[in-house]
Amino acid sequence: MPQLHNKINKDVLKQRIQESDEKRITLSFYAYHLLEDVQAFRDQLYTKFEECGVLGRIYVAGEGINGQLSVPEQNFEAFKNVIQSYDWMKDMRLNIAIEDDGKSFFKLIVRIRPKIVADGIDDPDFDPTDRGVHLDAAAFNELTNRDDVTLVDMRNHYESEVGHFEGAIKPDVDTFRESLPIIADSLADKKDKPLVMYCTGGIRCEKASAYMKQQGFEEVYQLDGGIIEYTRQVEQKGLDNKFIGKNFVFDERMAERISNEVIAKCHQCGSPCDTHINCSNDHCHILFIQCDSCKDLYDSCCSSTCQEFSKLDKDEQLAQLLKTDFPGKNIAKARYGDLNPSLLDATTSAQDAS
Repeated sequence: MPQLHNKINKDVLKQRIQESDEKRITLSFYAYHLLEDVQAFRDQLYTKFEECGVLGRIYVAGEGINGQLSVPEQNFEAFKNVIQSYDWMKDMRLNIAIEDDGKSFFKLIVRIRPKIVADGIDDPDFDPTDRGVHLDAAAFNELTNRDDVTLVDMRNHYESEVGHFEGAIKPDVDTFRESLPIIADSLADKKDKPLVMYCTGGIRCEKASAYMKQQGFEEVYQLDGGIIEYTRQVEQKGLDNKFIGKNFVFDERMAERISNEVIAKCHQCGSPCDTHINCSNDHCHILFIQCDSCKDLYDSCCSSTCQEFSKLDKDEQLAQLLKTDFPGKNIAKARYGDLNPSLLDATTSAQDAS
């Protein structure tokens, strides 16, 4: 029986991909489709993708598939043949990464999930295929220039913090499921006005637009292919780019730069910066924005607490683990500004001293 899970240490795999000179293509895709035997589909897909050298994260559920992955350039046609062997994925858009060094993923994961996008919707009558009208980049630019149009960013706060479309409403949420009722409630008096939504690659907007239609919004639109496809069309067709900053992506790259503007700030010193990093203390691992100066000052850690802990040997770390209050244990990702002041005392003192 073939092996259907990776069993090699992740650090070994990461080093292997970093040292490889193999050219790879990074992409994402999704498709909504009713799957009857999810386990069989998952196992079949893992086997076929492994044969093609695919690396990345693929989630499958009874409602379809959602994937972010990389493929060896030489195997790209074989990969597309696998996709197109399923009738319901033949016309699926493949969102090719804009900035790509092929180092975005280092192992293959194919997981079964209750849904391909966690939405918090329990209504059995909800139909995610009853979505809004798709807009290409040109139509998006034209429509969002109108004063009566509401533009909403369907991503999380840490994504919109480093980049977003001009004039967009940016909900201060940690998860997609939080954003749906918040947006519906806050725009309840505009149900008769045009509503345009966007996200990274389109998958969240498929559900969001269907949800807003169910909630009574009469004219709902979504950016087809999300920010990734918008950027491609803007470059190919010479259109005005209305996106400022970076597009956050969920792989090793963290982001793709779309425009030269830096609209965010370092979470530690406040200087202009839009580089996300995970705290190098793996027991914290909080996602935050850190400039090069603070990276050097704190050894890529989010605080002096994590910095000092990381210097300990493994035995001492184990002894101190349960006694130490790491920022990542206390707050959601990228909520660095919400830290308890007591956790920042050492950090603040170190900055003042510098």
